[in-house]
Amino acid sequence: MTMSLVPGASPVSLNEARGWLRMGGASDDAVVEPLLRAATGICEAFVGQWLVRRSGSELVPVMQGAARLSVRPVVAVDEVRMVAADGSETVLAVGDYRLSLAPDGAGRLMIAPQHGAARVRATYRAGMAETGADVPEAIRHGIVRMTQHLYEARDAKEVPPPPAAIAALWQPWRALRLGSRR
Repeated sequence: MTMSLVPGASPVSLNEARGWLRMGGASDDAVVEPLLRAATGICEAFVGQWLVRRSGSELVPVMQGAARLSVRPVVAVDEVRMVAADGSETVLAVGDYRLSLAPDGAGRLMIAPQHGAARVRATYRAGMAETGADVPEAIRHGIVRMTQHLYEARDAKEVPPPPAAIAALWQPWRALRLGSRR
């Protein structure tokens, strides 16, 4: 699987993180900003969903006429390309594939059998909220607290595990997959 992403907006602003860390000026912004992005990435990995809607492009195998997209929740498919063995790509018409969405937002592309595709490149949009302000407050607060944890541990020889309160804030939105079915 190959995934390329257009970064989405952070659900927490640098000013919010700075306020939580009780920082007055912008002297440590160069340190806090990447920690904020890292905390957002940790949250997305934990909950198994993109937080703010954005585009992604993914090369996925087609098995029994279906290609499972790895990011959730899928909002829309913009383009599907069949990828030949030599690497050449052919854009599929909208009628040559169908998007099937599970209740948890997982997307699966059903590819018309006459194409015999082994791999497709799907370009799609996914995310639980339109803007960072629309992300649930508990998730946003967990990101701020994770940023604090990373900030406080930045000079430690061994980074302590994150506080359990962070996982408790994110747990209601955690989407788990059982097994490895594609």
